[in-house]
Amino acid sequence: MARDPRPRNLDLSTVHFPVPAVLSILHRGSGLLLVLAIPWLAWLLERSVSGPAGFRAVVDHLDSAPARVVLVLLAWALAHHLFAGIRYLLIDVDIGVDRPRARASAWLVNAAGVAVGLLAVARWWL
Repeated sequence: MARDPRPRNLDLSTVHFPVPAVLSILHRGSGLLLVLAIPWLAWLLERSVSGPAGFRAVVDHLDSAPARVVLVLLAWALAHHLFAGIRYLLIDVDIGVDRPRARASAWLVNAAGVAVGLLAVARWWL
């Protein structure tokens, strides 16, 4: 069997993904996070419309620090997934396909997602 002349780098800590690849991974992760949040959000909705006591319980629940962290993560996930989805739709119609524009739009989507996350922190913590 012939020896493969290509270099092998099995140290994954030295692998640097391009920005569009990171965006793609985060897009999948944000979608997964949103899907996993559906039962919790449905439970909150059901509880909040059950009556005044249920609504008050939901407000108290969402006022806790862990719930605020989850809300900030969900705000980031929703914004990131929305912005990345719009980017992918534009790529599907051949807008921003070339490497410089793809890289710039990936940076823009990542920055917009972080900005929405920071706005959520400012809204729910400050």
